[in-house]
Amino acid sequence: MILGILGVGHLASAILAGLVRSGITDTILLSPRGKAVEIAARYGLEVCRDARDLVVRADVVLLAVRPADAASAVAGLPWRTGQVVVSVCAGVPLGDLPVAPARLSRAMPLTAAEINASPTIFFPDIPEARQLVERIGPAMALRSEQEFEVATVNAAIYGWAQDLIRRSAEWCTQQGTDPQTMRQLVAQTFVAAGRLIAEKDQSMEAMLTELVTPGGITELGLQVLADRGQPQAWQAACEAVLSKLTAEPA
Repeated sequence: MILGILGVGHLASAILAGLVRSGITDTILLSPRGKAVEIAARYGLEVCRDARDLVVRADVVLLAVRPADAASAVAGLPWRTGQVVVSVCAGVPLGDLPVAPARLSRAMPLTAAEINASPTIFFPDIPEARQLVERIGPAMALRSEQEFEVATVNAAIYGWAQDLIRRSAEWCTQQGTDPQTMRQLVAQTFVAAGRLIAEKDQSMEAMLTELVTPGGITELGLQVLADRGQPQAWQAACEAVLSKLTAEPA
């Protein structure tokens, strides 16, 4: 298989790092956009003359341009039957990408793709798309494009979680602890919380009820957060992101 990457920015760079780390043996072509020259030199890849050259040669194309540029980036290119396009452009519906007669799937990887740890949603479940995203972490096929848009909010939550880790580690450091130790401790605490929820069948409500001891420190912290409007603020942030993802283009 020949994989072409159209748009080589931050996310595509993380995906590419994960693909290489996974031991991929397919030929990878880059379009002459973004960090293409730098990335090509790093991994010994070929940069195509232009987007048309890439589309002519690739069997699967990863579309990773800015969402605002996605439709124009694929318009008028020589797409063909049997070809697959995987778009990682957030908020760009399938119907806005003129790639027929190629088959089209949407995916939303996280930058943790770089270490093959990205839980990646995708829709529709095209085998070539699944094979691609499985290389960068757990692949999760969704049932509809509407479900995909809701789940894409998780890409923003991923950044919020990193901010919470940073703030928590910095607070610990301000109390006189070792910065590197606290960075690892707080980061691994979030990993542990996520893994326990992901790997146990017990309901999340039941797990939290068992964890929150009456009069304990977890209960105290949750009460302070609730008093300061955290649940409502978090929900409002999620709804704002979803609204942006599903807004009609101006």
